[in-house]
Amino acid sequence: MQTLQRMTVADFDTWVTQPSNTDQDYEYIAGEAVAVVSNNYCSQVAMLIGAFITVHVRANGLGHVTGADGGYAVNGERYIPDVGFIRKSRQPEPSRESYNPNAPDLAVEVVSPTDAEKQLTVKLSNYLAAGTTVWIVYPDEREVHVHTGQGAQVINETGILDGGSLLTGLTLPVNQIFPEENTA
Repeated sequence: MQTLQRMTVADFDTWVTQPSNTDQDYEYIAGEAVAVVSNNYCSQVAMLIGAFITVHVRANGLGHVTGADGGYAVNGERYIPDVGFIRKSRQPEPSRESYNPNAPDLAVEVVSPTDAEKQLTVKLSNYLAAGTTVWIVYPDEREVHVHTGQGAQVINETGILDGGSLLTGLTLPVNQIFPEENTA
C-alpha cells in the first residue's frame, strides 16, 4: 500500500470523492490516505473466497457480500477488505454509501506484496474492536489466519475454514482458495 498523505477522516471523506481521486481505491488507516494496490494472483484468491462465500450467503439468505470495491467505516477509519460480509439481521438492505457506515461481520484481507505489516496490524486491531471476524490470507504461505475476539487460529492449505456462527454451514477447504499454478 502506498501512503499518500496525512489527514483527518472528515478531510479524507471529502478528498476521496473528488473526481481526481475516483480512479483509484483508497483506505484511511491511522490518519493516512493509503492507495489500495494488489496483483492478479491475490485478486484471484480473493475472488475465489468471495465466490464461495457469496454462493453460501445467497443460498441461505444470510446477508450481503462485497468485493474489493466495497468499503466500510471501521472505528473511525475507512477500509476496503478484499471480501466483506454483513449479516442481514444487522443490515437488511445493501449500503449505497461509498463506505458502509456499519463495520462488516467478516473481513477477508488477502495480503499482497505491497501491504505494509504495520497498516495491516492497525486494521486488524480496529476490525476486532468493532466485533469483526478477520481472515487474513497469506497466499505465498498458502495459509489463512482467522482472528476473532477470542484469539487467532492458523489454518494451512490442508485445513478447512469454517464459517462458524456467522456463516453457519460454510466449510471451505483452504486448498480450494488458491488457483492452480501451471507447473509446465
